[in-house]
Amino acid sequence: MSLPPLKRVLLKLSGEVLMGDQQFGIDPTFVAELAKEVKAAKDTGLEICLVIGGGNIFRGMAGAAQGMDRAQADYMGMLATVMNALAMQNALEQLGVQTRVQSAIQMDQVCEPVIRRRAERHLEKGRVVIFAAGVGAPYFTTDSGAALRAAEMRCDALLKGTSVGGVYDSDPKRNPAATRFDTVTYDKVLADNLKVMDASAVALCRDNQIPIVVFSIREKGNLARVLAGEGVQTIVQDN
Repeated sequence: MSLPPLKRVLLKLSGEVLMGDQQFGIDPTFVAELAKEVKAAKDTGLEICLVIGGGNIFRGMAGAAQGMDRAQADYMGMLATVMNALAMQNALEQLGVQTRVQSAIQMDQVCEPVIRRRAERHLEKGRVVIFAAGVGAPYFTTDSGAALRAAEMRCDALLKGTSVGGVYDSDPKRNPAATRFDTVTYDKVLADNLKVMDASAVALCRDNQIPIVVFSIREKGNLARVLAGEGVQTIVQDN
């Protein structure tokens, strides 16, 4: 089963991807490589939105686990996503790709507020739009933020770039015999807790019929291959 023709997609990247081979923070060299992949995808005529997590700088749930107030920790995590968005914006604009950052937490000096119609105009003019700060509220992950923006922007698919090549029946990092699915339904992902994205994000994609494509972003050129219907990937959609 393959995807329908794609005109507008949302690419969700984990913050950890921006670390490259570092243990923490942002690796400008790796971010520049990611930006080249995004530019190559955009050059095919796609309209592209981006959502980037903040786990390379601060993760709200990890902070809460160490005794911080969960809401406070989540707001700190949202600010980390803005830093990542600005880093990606800089890398894309150095390649000549016009980019706008829209944040769910208002900070006018560095980015625009999230305004759906304005974001749509940016996409129609060939700009990449990076949505930052999740949904602007604690207790929601950037996965949920990505699903929300994909639905708001009427995206044809949500592409989740991770460090593994798709969705497996168990954790492939712990179980070398884990089996990868080529396609899997939303309901199976939720029933078997397959850890594609958090449950609310998967349910939101299911309710709005947005396919989720899970692939490894760490393999050079993989985004282009996946968009061409090639490469190693798992598609989450209804039968």
